[in-house]
Amino acid sequence: MAEDLNVIEGTKEEQYQSLLPQIQGLMEGETDLIANLANVVAALKEQFKWFWVGFYLVKDGVLVVGPFQGPVACTRIRKGKGVCGTCWVEKKTIIVDDVTKFPGHIACSSLSSSEIVVPVMRDNKVIGVLDVDSDQLNYFDATDQKYLEQIVAMINFV
Repeated sequence: MAEDLNVIEGTKEEQYQSLLPQIQGLMEGETDLIANLANVVAALKEQFKWFWVGFYLVKDGVLVVGPFQGPVACTRIRKGKGVCGTCWVEKKTIIVDDVTKFPGHIACSSLSSSEIVVPVMRDNKVIGVLDVDSDQLNYFDATDQKYLEQIVAMINFV
């Protein structure tokens, strides 16, 4: 398992392309889900310096915070509530350019300005979400969606 991260500068695309094989290396040979989620989140936070990045996992009918990097987070999110709960219902990635304009946004921190949430799907069911917040408006785009969906697909959620 690789335990060093080579953080690069460059375009967003170049940063993701550099990060993908490194994330694969971090998870190689490791079967523990929490360890892998923790390292994925740490790698993303280290590379992009996002305000908050983490996973919520479906447990007992709610999203429960899992491994994350950033300030303290909302612990539980109900289905259909906020961006994460909406992503769960819609089963698709949601990009929010300005969280203050998202109906029902859950403000875990007033410093969050934009957000992307990627569903973790298994057997056509959402089993969790990857949630990323930026302190900048209009931060996330199709490039983030493409690569974050690829990263989520790399993780073995068995």
